[in-house]
Amino acid sequence: MKLFFDGNYIERPGTWSQLISSEIEENYFICITGKSQFSFSALISNQITEMGYLNGMNGGTQCFPLYYYDENNSRQMNLFDNANDNKYIRRDAISAFIFERARQQYGKTVSKEDLFYYVYGFLHSPQYRETFASDLKKMLPRLPLVDDVRLFWSFSKAGRALAELHLNYESFPRYPGVIELHNTVSPIPNPPNPIPHPPNPDIDFRVEKMRFPSKTDKSQIIYNSRITLDQIPPEAYQYIVNGKSAIEWIMERYQVTTHRESGITNDPNLWSRETGNPRYILDLLHSVINLSIQSVDIINNLPDITPILK
Repeated sequence: MKLFFDGNYIERPGTWSQLISSEIEENYFICITGKSQFSFSALISNQITEMGYLNGMNGGTQCFPLYYYDENNSRQMNLFDNANDNKYIRRDAISAFIFERARQQYGKTVSKEDLFYYVYGFLHSPQYRETFASDLKKMLPRLPLVDDVRLFWSFSKAGRALAELHLNYESFPRYPGVIELHNTVSPIPNPPNPIPHPPNPDIDFRVEKMRFPSKTDKSQIIYNSRITLDQIPPEAYQYIVNGKSAIEWIMERYQVTTHRESGITNDPNLWSRETGNPRYILDLLHSVINLSIQSVDIINNLPDITPILK
């Protein structure tokens, strides 16, 4: 959803103006759950995130940037300078202390980006989350620098791969095994002569509320009366964000709802119509199924660090 980031609307803007804006180049943030009743979650972002990004308002979401920016008050402009040229000075959010320690342990080729993605990879370790499950609900995570250089690079590369998936979730194709079933017959109950309905993108791909066939069967998602996704692998639901699978978050958020007090209707189909892509929500669901399966595969192949955590 779009955010109108302005002081007249945002009571507590935090330090986002130092992290990202239209005048600042792209930045990345590792976001984690604050105090939460749910299990620990981490999700990367390249956009401004609000306090309830991961766990509602219960403890707030904590974000850790790759960079932060200071305003350059000493710059000298000339007639040919753009107003935004050199307006900000980029600083590394990863401290020089930990960076130097990493270089001593893993070699001079290690970059601060490598460290950033090491953190993202390590935060997805099932052993780490299980061992410190209770602590992660109450305090910020504390991560060790592993002794084995091979373990470091395994986590860093995995973190980078996960970040690529989670940042570009809209662009992934459908998972090869998932079948898209189309009902081309009029949904009128027991019609005397079933008549195929003519194609109409606004109707064919419109979503009201996605659902499963039953509480126990998640191999299918009934997208609407005309489209059903079939043969969804069980492992797709193992990628959990804030107590729920990423797929189920899409199903919950992409539905037509009306706010009881204001009477305002939130219709996600309007975005599809605005962008001229009637399949947007359906393709998004396909993409999230694919990224969930790939994420689970990466996480399941992370190194076992149980001996380190004892």
